[in-house]
Amino acid sequence: MMAMGVSLKSRFAIITLIVVTIELVVVRLPFASANSEGDALYTLRRSLSDPDNVLQSWDPTLVNPCTWFHITCDQDNRVTRVDLGNSNLSGHLVSELGKLERLQYFFENNPRLEGPELLGLATYDTNCS
Repeated sequence: MMAMGVSLKSRFAIITLIVVTIELVVVRLPFASANSEGDALYTLRRSLSDPDNVLQSWDPTLVNPCTWFHITCDQDNRVTRVDLGNSNLSGHLVSELGKLERLQYFFENNPRLEGPELLGLATYDTNCS
């Protein structure tokens, strides 16, 4: 009877280990990139002056930044667009934006933002007539 109880405990431990491993691989790993993208965008937020609180929704404790205002993501919850037009922001763009591997569009029309150019991205030129 005792040997059977140990065997049940062992089986339970193995099943628990398998379930935890599956959860880590299937559920949590896809969010690792989203979290690094959120961290990159939050670094940008911290480098900017935001007197109108337009970046207030940029909360790094959320699973990914896809629910943040001014952010658009693809079906894989990866950031593809950052639209900061008419946001009254000032400060510096940060090199961490390079971590947004699927970023295709970054728009800001504020001359008070400084920093590295975002080469290779589609932008909207507000000076076109």
